[in-house]
Amino acid sequence: MPRGVGRHIDDQAAVGVRLREARLRAGLSQRALAFDGCSYAYISRIEAGQRIPSMQVLQEFARRLGVSATYLAVGTDAPDHVDSLDDGDLACRLGDHQRADQIYEAVTLEPAPSPARLARAFAGRGEIAFQRGDVERAAALFEAALAEPALGRERKSAIADRLGRIYALRGEHERALGLYEKELVEATRLNDQAALMRFSTLLANAVLDAGNTGRAQELLGQALAVADQVKDPLDRARLWWSQSRLHDSQGQPELAAHYARLALSVLEDTEQMAFAAVAHLLLAYIENERGDGEAALARLERAELVLATSTSQFHWGLFQVERARALLLTGEREEAASVAMGALPLVADASATDSGRAQALLGDVFRELGDVERAQELYELALETLPGVDRNLLRVYEGLAEILEEQGRGDEALDLLKQAMRLRRQAVWQSF
Repeated sequence: MPRGVGRHIDDQAAVGVRLREARLRAGLSQRALAFDGCSYAYISRIEAGQRIPSMQVLQEFARRLGVSATYLAVGTDAPDHVDSLDDGDLACRLGDHQRADQIYEAVTLEPAPSPARLARAFAGRGEIAFQRGDVERAAALFEAALAEPALGRERKSAIADRLGRIYALRGEHERALGLYEKELVEATRLNDQAALMRFSTLLANAVLDAGNTGRAQELLGQALAVADQVKDPLDRARLWWSQSRLHDSQGQPELAAHYARLALSVLEDTEQMAFAAVAHLLLAYIENERGDGEAALARLERAELVLATSTSQFHWGLFQVERARALLLTGEREEAASVAMGALPLVADASATDSGRAQALLGDVFRELGDVERAQELYELALETLPGVDRNLLRVYEGLAEILEEQGRGDEALDLLKQAMRLRRQAVWQSF
């Protein structure tokens, strides 16, 4: 789960010095000390005092170096009292979901676990279910964890972040909005700058999906006002990401690309490669919208390995959608058709918004390929699934209108173009 910054250590620079000294005493290189989820480049940044490792990572360093995690964290030789839940969190971070789940389950079976421990175990099992793609089970476990008053504020915020994403994925936008609004109010009441920035950003994304760019702009302005006070680089990357989405929704590709590159820079610098791959995917989409298929393919090449091995079928599906569009732009029509056909089932089970947008983009691909029947089917599916005011609805209305015009159904085409015009006016109104 996401964490706060610096509460478990005495000094960022001192942690780096102690880690380096312990590593050299053990005769290990940074590369030899690295493990899955913690690269040698990240270790280099810790030792330089530029990054704060979590307590779970310090525990793994300590195990490998023959020192105590307490010594690495605060410079004392006091014995470590490792909570089994910390071991579960570390196993989860390292991708050992089976071991992590066993640890969390053991806590739920204790004779009288404290409410806080029980809530934390539910949260851990929810995270495992989320990473495995079982969003229904993840939602139930996260909801059980949030129902526990003893849950710490920091962990509660992290769970609310995840749960809101699940609600949005299931098309339950009102529940997502309500949860994020509640957390934003609480963050404001407590003057919690990190939570205020996080939930302003998350809420901005949610209202963007509903087509309300004006409210999204207001929320992102609120997040920007406290950005300099928030140290977590992932939260800052999310803010730039949301700014990119906002400018894309407003038809400003240059600004969208600028903020996407800012997010990408932060993500690559902090070894967040899964998030960085999705940022490359967004930039590929922007390049395709500009009509530069070669640049889009270059972006996709940098994201391919991570997305191909990801547990997210949907992101791999989006990768294939953008690849089909880029291939079409570069004249590779047959390959574009093959890739587009393979993308169809991958995006079918996503949230209504995401699935509808992918269907709209694929409709463009098949229309360009001359498969009018399939293009029309995809456009009609997109109309059924896209909620609110969405830029992709415009391409759907206009694409369908062109198809109907070619079929000699001019009156129906005109009706669709009128709907597109009404949508444009509504989008302009909601941008203020």
